[in-house]
Amino acid sequence: MKNSISLLSNLIEYLLIIAVLFYWHGTSNLLNPFAIGLLVVLIFQIILKNNVIGVLIPCVLILLSMYMILALLSEVNEFESFNSDAQRLLYIGLAYFLGTIMVSFLMIWKYLVRSTNKTLAYK
Repeated sequence: MKNSISLLSNLIEYLLIIAVLFYWHGTSNLLNPFAIGLLVVLIFQIILKNNVIGVLIPCVLILLSMYMILALLSEVNEFESFNSDAQRLLYIGLAYFLGTIMVSFLMIWKYLVRSTNKTLAYK
């Protein structure tokens, strides 16, 4: 029972780790320093549960995802017609980046709002 509660409390970090692994697999580069760095930081976050890092990681991921959405829209705009390849690129890309943004907002809520409520309860 305790393991399932621990798993659920870290579910957001696990979802972000899955997103990083998906990104790493998509680059087809075994020694990707960005993916390795993100994985290391997320694993340390699961272990240490630092509030500052818990807010900083998702803020960076939100900014990167917003940049990648702009790059995705630019890439879709290069198609001469909005055919099935353009649709697939747009829908999968938007699902991936918007999902990352939503999970990042949940992580901000977890470390910012919850920690504020806990400190108010102790005062």
